[in-house]
Amino acid sequence: MPKPKIYFLPFIFILLFSEICLAQTDPETVITIKAIAGLQFDLVRFKVKPGAPVKLIFTNTDDMSHNLVISQPGSREEIVNLALELGDRGPAMNFVPETPKILWSLPVLAPEETKTITFTAPKNPGVYPYACTYPGHGFVMYGAMYVTTDEMPAIQRDLHIPETRRTVANATSSSDHNHSTRPRSDSLKKQHPYRLIAPYIHRVFIENAGPAAIAVHLPQQLSYCWDAGACRLRFAWEGEFLDNTAFWKGHKDADVKILGNIFYQDKTLFPLRLGNEKSIPVVKFKGYSLINRYPEFHYTLNGVDVYELILPKKDGSGLVRTFRIPKVSGPVWFAFNEDDGITYSTIKGEQQKGKIKLSAAQATRFTITMTKRKDSKL
Repeated sequence: MPKPKIYFLPFIFILLFSEICLAQTDPETVITIKAIAGLQFDLVRFKVKPGAPVKLIFTNTDDMSHNLVISQPGSREEIVNLALELGDRGPAMNFVPETPKILWSLPVLAPEETKTITFTAPKNPGVYPYACTYPGHGFVMYGAMYVTTDEMPAIQRDLHIPETRRTVANATSSSDHNHSTRPRSDSLKKQHPYRLIAPYIHRVFIENAGPAAIAVHLPQQLSYCWDAGACRLRFAWEGEFLDNTAFWKGHKDADVKILGNIFYQDKTLFPLRLGNEKSIPVVKFKGYSLINRYPEFHYTLNGVDVYELILPKKDGSGLVRTFRIPKVSGPVWFAFNEDDGITYSTIKGEQQKGKIKLSAAQATRFTITMTKRKDSKL
């Protein structure tokens, strides 16, 4: 009697082929990023292999709203500025501008929200930036996705992450798939805004300000609202900072309320004039950097770079505004309204009715001190 034929070889071949294919498939790289207090991500850099599948989990543990946008190498500042230009259209678009340079994005998250995205890492090695493009955030709130099989550079020399995070104390390495950079564990604890140590910044919608307003709380119980869209100081107040209740309830585009008393409002068409005192300049916001935790705003007037730093007076009676215009070539005027409840003083320039005139040499760096008048009522 003939023995039955057993067809094992094709079956074994299929099993072996399947195992080989599975072995050659890279496992999914899981990245967890949190938005934390102080306009920063807890993870400011990580690496993945070219073409690797990636799962990114984004959680907002801050009291402000944030999104996360990954883009082509070298495009962060351009995209941050494009988001700023969205203006009133921004909330409906999650502040994600339409540009092919954006590869992936997660929408604006209210506090305590989490979203996940999966994608395949680019095949081309490089440093792919990620940032929060909520207006004003992305100039300081960003990180870097390294697509490489090599090691990342030493953190002290990594120009692709914020300068304040380029320290060994901030560097840790994940034991799994990526090398990461996180602040120390005590920085990851969620902080209520009123318990933060001034100065600190909140980017929210504020009543009577544009969609790109930046609120800064200073020592001495002083605060101010700086409009990044219009490149100007809008108003200042004394007392408590902001009521963020609407944001905590998940209303992403709600106006927050000022808790103190407004003592100053800019009533001029525009405070700084270059060359011609009657000419209103064309403005463009370029971002800000932190100097001892105080934001120094960078913008251009008719293409000329201007830097503005606002500090509290030591006795809490007003503000001290320092301007730098390194490449100014003509006279500069600082305009003000004499009925705005403020006394203006400077050690440079010629003070006239409703304005201060400075020569080009004086305007390279000058300070305007704004003191509240006791009879000030707004």
